[in-house]
Amino acid sequence: MAEEMKKKLERYKTAPFDSRFPNQNQTKNCWQNYLDYHRCQRAMEAKGSDPSPCQWYFRVYKSLCPTSWVTTWDEYREEGTFPGKI
Repeated sequence: MAEEMKKKLERYKTAPFDSRFPNQNQTKNCWQNYLDYHRCQRAMEAKGSDPSPCQWYFRVYKSLCPTSWVTTWDEYREEGTFPGKI
């Protein structure tokens, strides 16, 4: 499985189509991938596993989300006031 993820990451250019978010507005897609990345990071750290599979979510949210949103969300997480459930 890890080899398969590495191959996908090598071919990665931008966020692929996600049938959960079929509309032009990709705000929810951005939000969900941001949450999934941080959930994945937390889960992998708790298990003591390699967090490299989480890079998929990172690359997707980086390509979809405006930088200002990500910066704001990171600040909220540091302050402990982040509205999402991670």
